[in-house]
Amino acid sequence: MAEPKHIQIYDTTLRDGCQSEDVSLNTEDKVTIAQHLDGLGIDYIEGGWPGSNERDAAFFKAIKKARIRHAKIAAFGSTRRAGVRAAADRNLQLLLRAETPVATVVGKTWDLHVREALRIPNSENLEILHDTIAFLKKHFDEVIFDAEHFFDGYRANPEYALACLKATDDAGVTLIALCDTNGGRLPHEVAAAVAAARDTVDCPVGIHCHNDCEVAVANSIAAVEAGAVQVQGTINGVGERCGNANLVSIIGNLQLKLSYNCVPPAKIRTLREVSTLVYELANITPFARQAYVGRSAFAHKAGLHVSGIQRNARTYEHIDPALVGNDRRVLLSELSGRANIAYKAREFGIDIGAADGKIPVLLDELKRLESEGYVFDGADASFELLMLRTLGRAREHFNFVSFRVFDDKWHEDQAPFSEAVVVIEGPDGVRTRNSAIGNGPINALDSALRKALAPYYPSLETMELTDYKVRVLEGGAGTGARVRVLIESTDGTRRWGTVGLSSNVVEASWQALVDSVEYKLHKDNLKPRLKAVPKPNGARARARA
Repeated sequence: MAEPKHIQIYDTTLRDGCQSEDVSLNTEDKVTIAQHLDGLGIDYIEGGWPGSNERDAAFFKAIKKARIRHAKIAAFGSTRRAGVRAAADRNLQLLLRAETPVATVVGKTWDLHVREALRIPNSENLEILHDTIAFLKKHFDEVIFDAEHFFDGYRANPEYALACLKATDDAGVTLIALCDTNGGRLPHEVAAAVAAARDTVDCPVGIHCHNDCEVAVANSIAAVEAGAVQVQGTINGVGERCGNANLVSIIGNLQLKLSYNCVPPAKIRTLREVSTLVYELANITPFARQAYVGRSAFAHKAGLHVSGIQRNARTYEHIDPALVGNDRRVLLSELSGRANIAYKAREFGIDIGAADGKIPVLLDELKRLESEGYVFDGADASFELLMLRTLGRAREHFNFVSFRVFDDKWHEDQAPFSEAVVVIEGPDGVRTRNSAIGNGPINALDSALRKALAPYYPSLETMELTDYKVRVLEGGAGTGARVRVLIESTDGTRRWGTVGLSSNVVEASWQALVDSVEYKLHKDNLKPRLKAVPKPNGARARARA
């Protein structure tokens, strides 16, 4: 059996991806991402444009000290300027200083740009392309030409666009990447133009698409099917305007659907890990519905779907989520059925068994709460506690008595602060009153509650809140609207979500806080540390007598 055809993956997250308006990476971030891309099995990593800014120049110095085992590092630049010899062009000289094995240069292939942007004759642009490639070939192992606006140029003047490719091919270019720079072409146009390019040049061709029509991934696949051997793109599709072709989806589709070889089979399981890393370092909230790696990519809500995947996962999943490092999730809502409840019970390690008759009760309670505005999609911990309480298996670790919250701002130049006072009855029956200062009412309440419980449950010291979201449920009710609060917590080992609902944001937050603490204590399954309670003076006197 023949080996799967290898498609080179060329990542430009560190250069083209950083042109996104919401992405800014420092040198350390870029090196970290490059190392993870290398670990994934990416063939080429474009580090930046050394002639455009100091940060990119710093990356090329730093990456030499990093351990890159597989990927080839590419430096990016543009063709020489009109009227300047290639050897004297400043940008090309800066490319040489990057000392990378691969140089990628962008040049014009659309006569509109030659006429309007460069303002030179078409023939002179052909000379620029040839001279630039011929010069760089003397200094780099590989030279890639990014044929800017090729598909628009081919549509407007196919003879000239192809002549531009021929000029670089004659100069000895390693590969030509055909660029849909404006992101405006469709798959059938891309396929036809790629085929024409292959018939014109002897060197291999690649594809570089932008996502302005939401078809960058489809265009990239169409190009591969038409003969392209390299795909350029970015992780998560970050990039200028609507972004670049998303390499996460491209790798998944080419390798898992079309049987091409993009990255080592064992490495594709790190796809979600790399996607998450880029989101984190770019300080972007991950797109939950992203194909293959999104949190919702394999999430099931409808009872019919959950029932189906329990019999055969293929009924409602196009691949095994573990192939790309993702997980299956079963959600709970008013659309849930008995199958959802049974699945979650197994996930939580709760043996319903003899309590099977409680499932309809639990399902009715779930639907009632959802109708009021609760959601448990991101609050599995609250639902697990609800399940335990309904089954009569919950253990109350403390009793709430009261809380008060004060907000103070003493003068205009001082930041406001909050103080919370919490009264609880501990597992020993003793009431305690604890207060704490915080940078907001919720932070103060959280600190006061854990301060009250820490003497009984020291493990709470490891717990912290990592995310806090408030959603207004009734837009027309103004400040009196009900709000839903979702809290995410961690103890360094686990992460869990809880939910609260009220017309008072502090009360909703308190509900979610209490569930968060109760869940932590439930999972730790520790006995409280009880202190000996001193007897009243009268009792001691009677004991002495």
